[in-house]
Parts: sequence; structure tokens; C-alpha cells
Amino acid sequence: MEYLDFESPIKALEDQITQAETLSKDSGVDMKQSVKDLKVKLKKAHAEVAKNMTAWQKVQMSRHPDRPHTLAYINALTDGSFIELHGDRRVKDDKAMIGGWGSIDGESFLFVGQQKGSNTKMRQMRNFGMANPDGYRKALRLFKQAEKFGRPIVTLIDTPGAFPGLVAEERGQGEAIARNILEMTRLRVPVICIIIGEGASGGALGIGVGDRVLMLENTWYSVISPESCSSILWRSWDHKETAASALKLTANDMKGNGLVDGIIKEPLGGAHRDREGMFKILRKVILDCYQELKDIPADELVDTRIEKFGNMGVFQEA
Repeated sequence: MEYLDFESPIKALEDQITQAETLSKDSGVDMKQSVKDLKVKLKKAHAEVAKNMTAWQKVQMSRHPDRPHTLAYINALTDGSFIELHGDRRVKDDKAMIGGWGSIDGESFLFVGQQKGSNTKMRQMRNFGMANPDGYRKALRLFKQAEKFGRPIVTLIDTPGAFPGLVAEERGQGEAIARNILEMTRLRVPVICIIIGEGASGGALGIGVGDRVLMLENTWYSVISPESCSSILWRSWDHKETAASALKLTANDMKGNGLVDGIIKEPLGGAHRDREGMFKILRKVILDCYQELKDIPADELVDTRIEKFGNMGVFQEA
């Protein structure tokens, strides 16, 4: 298990628990009560760390190397029924954007999301979860397919942003994302969007327009990353913590500003510490959201979605 800097109290207690259990096993000394007491302290330490996390620490948590990515969620949610579909029918198959069909408890869903990769080779192959225009056009092709068959859509958002390279711009990165935003507002099926890690800029918005937009507890959602914001304002990454706080990018900030519909609680210590627990939580959330949305007429879904996103950014001066 990899620990972040601010998790040192948790690491110390877990090391003590491991030492006590090893001592008990090797020497036969009864350490049950000591282990029990340490586990109580560990639970309190987890709660204390979670309560006092800064915006920058939330960003770090969202990037934890052990955190589950999109494919891990999809495979767990669909119990192996997932069938991935490929290609945008124009240029190529973007490996950073994945999509396909899968079922949860017998209900078919279209799943679309960014995939970062779990090791260096896979991260390079997946372009670190930064999709090209081909990825967004593939996503839109699949959205339209789901609409044609009247099936609900689930998007899992985890990206540091759309790929900013020259070739991506030449092929119309901005247009592809803008087209997705427009078309997603008009989809005549339920759309559930869940931020499972990083939700940066138009890269996230390109698959982030839905009837329900939810964030996992230790994720962030913003027009720009703290590092990029710091480099623009201060010409250095040294102020990334200040930038993270100023951007109001945490789940609580976004919910407070009415930009997301809800926050999904993670297991103690974060999604990476109890993957199976996180998968069960997300399964229930998706099914509950679908139950709320499935009987709403298509025209009403579209009108409500357009109104919701149209109202964002509107304010009155006192």
C-alpha cells in the first residue's frame, strides 16, 4: 500500500498493527486486545484525516496510484458481461476513451469513460486518460446508439484533461467536445455521470452532461488543474495548493455551488482501500438513479437537463 504524505498517522498505526500481529504469531504472546485497541485508533485516525483534508490533498487522493480506474469499475459492476466497442468510424480507436455494453442486475447500460492505465506501459498506451477528438467522437457514436435502442447511459469521468497536442487540435478537439456537450443535452434516454477520479476541463465535460452528475468523495472537478492554474497565475507550480483551494474544486464545493447533484461516500480511507466496498456502493447508486429516471418521459428528461445546465453560472447581484 502506498501512503500519501498526510497519511503518516495512518501508516504508523498500520505498522504497529502488523508488528503486533507478527509478534503474536511468532512468539505466541496474546496480542488480541492490543490489536483491537490499535484498530480503534486507526479508525479514528482515518476519520480525522478525512475530516481535515485540504483541497490539494483531495486532488492527491484522486490521483492515488492504487485507486480503481474506469475498467475496474465497469468489470466489477457488470460481472464480466461488458462488451467493449471500438472506433469513431472516422479516424481510429482512441484507447484513452472506452465504451461498450454491460448489464447490472439484468438491466443493460451503455458505459463510457476515460481509462488511465494501471502501470507505465498501460498509461502510455491509454495516453494517461487524455482523449483525442477520436475518443469524444467514439463516445458520441455510442451515446447515439444507446439512444437508438432506448438504453440508459453511465459515464465514468477520470481525466487530467483532453489531450492538448497539435494533432488533436488539428483534428478538431474543441469542436468534438462542444459537439458532445450539445448532443448530450438532447439525448432522449437517462444519463448518469460519475466523477471517479480527476474531472478536468473540457476533457471531463465532453462526457459529463447528464440528468445526474455525481462525484465520489475524494475527487475533484474544475475548469483547470491546480498545477496549470498555478503556472498561469504565478509562472510556477509552487502555488498549486493555493490554487486548489481558490478553485473550489472539491466535491463539497461543487455540491455547495449547485454544479453537481450529489456526493458518493467512499469507504474508510478512500476507494483504493476497499475496492469491493466501493464497487458495491456505486452499483447501488447507479441502480437507484436509474429507478428515479427510467419512467420520466423523454421530452421531460431533455427539458430538465437543458434547464439545469442552462442555469449554471447565472447569478443576481444584491
